[in-house]
Amino acid sequence: MKIIVLVKHVPDAQFDRHLTGEGYTTDRNESILSELDEYALEAALQLAEARGGAKAGNQVIALSMGASGAVNAVKKSLQMGATEGVHLTDSALAGSDAAATSLALAAAIRHIGTGAPVDLVLTGMASTDGETSLVPAQLAERLGLPQVTFASSLTVDGGRLTARRDADTYSETVEATLPAVVSVTDQINEPRYPNFKGIIAAKRKSITTLSLADIGVDPAHVGHAGSWTTVTAAEERPPRTAGTIITDEGDAGIKLVDFLAAQKLL
Repeated sequence: MKIIVLVKHVPDAQFDRHLTGEGYTTDRNESILSELDEYALEAALQLAEARGGAKAGNQVIALSMGASGAVNAVKKSLQMGATEGVHLTDSALAGSDAAATSLALAAAIRHIGTGAPVDLVLTGMASTDGETSLVPAQLAERLGLPQVTFASSLTVDGGRLTARRDADTYSETVEATLPAVVSVTDQINEPRYPNFKGIIAAKRKSITTLSLADIGVDPAHVGHAGSWTTVTAAEERPPRTAGTIITDEGDAGIKLVDFLAAQKLL
């Protein structure tokens, strides 16, 4: 199998997030591989390993789009077990919204599939920065492929895949033919940690760098110019105000009820 996993370099959730520049783009100085994408990568690795792994010709390709720092998401993926990496980077991509992002990624996937076609494209359920969950569906539309979203289990048998999608009160099982685009949830597996062997092995794995020219995309169709949405204003979240302290002098219960009533919470 030839599987592409989309991996994103996102701001570390341990730190406050900031917007920068005239287009209010995300500051990615303190960024890591999106943890939701680790579930997609683990799903791909399990599918490949069940078929004999890289020795049997199975490929798991980590694809990331972004500035120079985004290559670190690819490197982490290689350490986890991906067989190779692709970094799509171009100054014209800065400020791309979900639509422009899916356009560029679709072109990159077609480029990677030249010669040996791609069997499966896996993504996380969302990115931990934008959290739109739009890109998987847009990718499927642009590539003309079946899509299965929010899969909590995934199996592949021959040229068909079977996935389970869990809702609040029910689960449904869906099938699709390959090739397909599938987004997976954080319930599908438990991603592995890179071990020492994997970290050393990653140093010998290849990372291909692609530009917009390489994949045949007009710079006018991505970035701020090609985006369908625009951020027109943004401001810092106001600091938290001091809370109300109720001292129990025998009437704390009454004071609490009065406070909740004043806040219209009762």
